[in-house]
Amino acid sequence: MVNYDDKRNFYRMMLNSEVTVTIIDDEANSKVSATCRDLSATGIAIEMPHPLEINTAVRISVESANNAVQPLDAKGKVVRVKEEGTDCYLIGVNITEID
Repeated sequence: MVNYDDKRNFYRMMLNSEVTVTIIDDEANSKVSATCRDLSATGIAIEMPHPLEINTAVRISVESANNAVQPLDAKGKVVRVKEEGTDCYLIGVNITEID
């Protein structure tokens, strides 16, 4: 039996997919390429080369690898930023809306 030590309400799905992050709080709606590390029903963890400010509103688009699965387009707010190395930041986003 697998021990479930992660005290979350939803399981995380580990991914290694390219995503597009649109920064909604920025007047230009800047788009940045990033890597999705994991995804749950309420949040997503992305790896980026630079940090984002806490509470920044973002839109995250994850393209589907095949036609049987729809792409994911979600809005959320940055809730966590962790520097993991030179030009490597792990950004936690709370999903507030899925289109």
